[in-house]
Amino acid sequence: MLKLALILLVIGLIAGALGFTGVAGAAIGIAKVIFYIAIALFLIFLVLMLLGINLFT
Repeated sequence: MLKLALILLVIGLIAGALGFTGVAGAAIGIAKVIFYIAIALFLIFLVLMLLGINLFT
């Protein structure tokens, strides 16, 4: 339990440092792009699945 608390402390310190230095602003833009790419891939694979096309066999 102490190990988990220390890990979360380190993650919190890193997140705080990034948030106060402005690096988080760039990360938000990158996260949005990755999110939209993931949604697009999900929709493409959903349509292919509904059409009965299997790309992995």
